[in-house]
Amino acid sequence: MYTGYSPDVEERFKAHCAGKGAKYTRSHKPRKILYTEEFNTKSEAMKREREIKGLPRKEKLSLIKSKSSRRRSSVG
Repeated sequence: MYTGYSPDVEERFKAHCAGKGAKYTRSHKPRKILYTEEFNTKSEAMKREREIKGLPRKEKLSLIKSKSSRRRSSVG
């Protein structure tokens, strides 16, 4: 699962699908957006991104399943 910040999730997803952007997504093409949260500032979004990246896979899957979006960032 790739986790990342973007002010435009759909545009970022298209870039990743085209092989642009993060090194990881160049060799691991994304298939769909699994979860998003929205934030008022870039700082808040990046802080949450770090939190999500630090979660064990099981907790990430639980987060995706819950779809309890507080705000938007991108996980997918």
